[in-house]
Amino acid sequence: MDKKEEHIKRYILEKIEREQMDFAKRASEAFGISLDEIFEFIENIEKSGVIEQKNNIYQLVCKEESIVLYRDKGQLVDEDIIYDDFLEKYVSELPVNIQRIWQYAFMEMMNNAIDHSEAEKVSMAIRSNYLNIKILIMDNGVGIFKKIKEFYKYESLDDAVHELFKGKLTTDIENHSGEGIFFTSRVLDGFAAISDGKIFSHNNHDDTLRNLENIEVLKKYMDIKGTMIYMELSKFTNKTIQEVMDMFADVDEGFTKTRIPIKNIYGDFPVSRSQARRLCNRFDSFREVELDFEGVSEIGQGFAHELFVVFHNRYPDTKLTSMNVSEGVEKMIKHVQHTFV
Repeated sequence: MDKKEEHIKRYILEKIEREQMDFAKRASEAFGISLDEIFEFIENIEKSGVIEQKNNIYQLVCKEESIVLYRDKGQLVDEDIIYDDFLEKYVSELPVNIQRIWQYAFMEMMNNAIDHSEAEKVSMAIRSNYLNIKILIMDNGVGIFKKIKEFYKYESLDDAVHELFKGKLTTDIENHSGEGIFFTSRVLDGFAAISDGKIFSHNNHDDTLRNLENIEVLKKYMDIKGTMIYMELSKFTNKTIQEVMDMFADVDEGFTKTRIPIKNIYGDFPVSRSQARRLCNRFDSFREVELDFEGVSEIGQGFAHELFVVFHNRYPDTKLTSMNVSEGVEKMIKHVQHTFV
């Protein structure tokens, strides 16, 4: 199959996976090919065993496996052994960069379930099709957000989850760097941590915190005990762990840079000093903090002053960089910087 045919094939499969019923018409228009040719293309894909019809609806053929491990049965062994026993066979024939990503991401998240959650049971579900691999890890231990909240004595679960946006967060300082969730969420195409009625998610665009009660399809997980981790990665990605690490880490100094999506934490109008103080928590552990103001129309004077004057004066070695700044936000930043010197 040449590159164009592979491109058409993936386009069709992506539309099928997203349950877009008019995928044939879309493909015909996108590639300037007749519907008859597209239908013939689809028929060949079906014959190859990549898709199948159920109730006259096409869907991708998937390999699926579910595993349950128990601590009291000695099955919660080291995460690399679990990887070798269950996941390695799904990725062994994929490009090396994808194998490395899954080795890193899976072992980081499985180690969290084994070492941090105090869980007696860990369940896994692996789902693999032509386009991607999706993995779900569930434990019945202490919820991740609750554990962070109690360890750092934060006032609310939201404050605890917001710290995940920054990275360098761990409840086992002596043995862990706190980089696992931050880098795992960024090297994958899709990532979500669900616990304590909250969901922290990251995709190729940004981080998000939401309440499960506001998401119809996830309401059923409102009262689950423990933590559920969702991971997804394309089988065709060109990403590498190193290039993602290089965005935030220095060869000599390590994890030195982070990026914060302001709107996803405080909405489109963060206003108070207390919000800024919570936001600045642990900024001084980074050399540079990128503040992404995408979708933020204005900021309050107290919020801006606390960030760009108080924090700057207190921690001059930490550089605050603003990006995607609206006219209103820029005016307020300049106002506090010029007024309070």
